[in-house]
Amino acid sequence: MPFSSRLASVVVVSLALRSPLFGQGDAAYRVVQKVTVGGDGGWDYLVVDPAARRLYVTRATRVMVFDADSLKQVGEIPNTTGVHGVALAPELSRGFASNGRAGSITIFDLKTLATIEEVKIEGQNPDAILYDPPTKRVFAFNGRSADATVLDAASGKVAGTIPLGGKPEFATTDLDGHVFVNLEDKSEVLALDPKKLSVEHRWPLAPCEEPSGMAIDRAHKRLFVGCSNKTMAMMDATSGKLLATAPIGGGVDANGFDPGTGLAFSSNGEGTLTVAKADPAGRLEVLLNVATQRGARTMAVDEKTHRIFLVTAEFGPPPSPTADQPHPRPSQVPGTFTILVVGR
Repeated sequence: MPFSSRLASVVVVSLALRSPLFGQGDAAYRVVQKVTVGGDGGWDYLVVDPAARRLYVTRATRVMVFDADSLKQVGEIPNTTGVHGVALAPELSRGFASNGRAGSITIFDLKTLATIEEVKIEGQNPDAILYDPPTKRVFAFNGRSADATVLDAASGKVAGTIPLGGKPEFATTDLDGHVFVNLEDKSEVLALDPKKLSVEHRWPLAPCEEPSGMAIDRAHKRLFVGCSNKTMAMMDATSGKLLATAPIGGGVDANGFDPGTGLAFSSNGEGTLTVAKADPAGRLEVLLNVATQRGARTMAVDEKTHRIFLVTAEFGPPPSPTADQPHPRPSQVPGTFTILVVGR
């Protein structure tokens, strides 16, 4: 999910859509902190380690690592060319970064952040990356080759490849024998068997189109998927049945779920964070669209503090058109890369 492909062009104002089914406290989210950290390059996924109190932010050629409470940078993982995502295996003290342009997975030490190994893979453009604790396997989802490369997390050895039949965008695990991934070009969710390394089910997402983000409510076995047609879909993770949909902002690229509050989130590049909740009747209700900042389209939910981290930057006018780029995107203003924190 390159930075330029998700940039939305409008900023919208916060709009409260509170339901009488929920208390005011559910819809009290706002931006509580904003820290400009600078640095060149675009960005993609960010991941928070709630126990170790670290925030990992992918930045084109490196991963910036911050203290999740002070937001001071504590380190960096270099030489991750075209990095998209990070997966964490705390019990192994290992982290994994998917390097899209390099066609590799960087394995690093969670304590020292030192690189342990760079594993070259056959899959093209590894993007989303996921650690599945029950199998102790890492799944790298390759956008260009439409497959998933699976590593043994402890050894770093390739355990196999799963053909997906479409372009994968995001993935999650139920920690109970299933890994889920959405296919952007097929508008589907796949249920994978992480032991057999096979596709168990293909579930259509209609009317949700071009899915990107995905989050899971493991207690209630529900998936929340954000789609390009300004829709969040709630799907049963056991049957694939579409349970409900809700409107979200434009330019979604990530979804989150906080098991402590029961709330689902959609980070939208237009400059909003949609907050939603499933009610006892199975409806998906939008509580609030929090005004964030243009370009803040990826996020991470901190399950300890119940806050949400987002990142973005300021943008200037686009460069002059060329034959290769007849419609160039707005340029990033140097030194303006910022972490936003949304909380109550």
